[in-house]
Amino acid sequence: MRSWQVERRKRTRHLIELGGLIAKAGIVERTGDDRAMIYGALLWMADKLRSDQRELARGLWAAKGKQAFEAERNGEKLTVSQKQEDRT
Repeated sequence: MRSWQVERRKRTRHLIELGGLIAKAGIVERTGDDRAMIYGALLWMADKLRSDQRELARGLWAAKGKQAFEAERNGEKLTVSQKQEDRT
């Protein structure tokens, strides 16, 4: 297989995995598969990561993701927290 084919397959796999995270988070169902809404939310995240709240957002989101992955490994279902600090 040619190197460009290998790289293309790697990129395709990476993009599929990222889409899987969106599905895994329940975003597709919760938005009614509204792609404009999903894209808008992703743009909001990107804006937040460019703001002075970058480190706070990264910390909160990373902790929430790690908690969800750990809960999944343990066979638990993580519920969405309504705490104010999760609403970044």
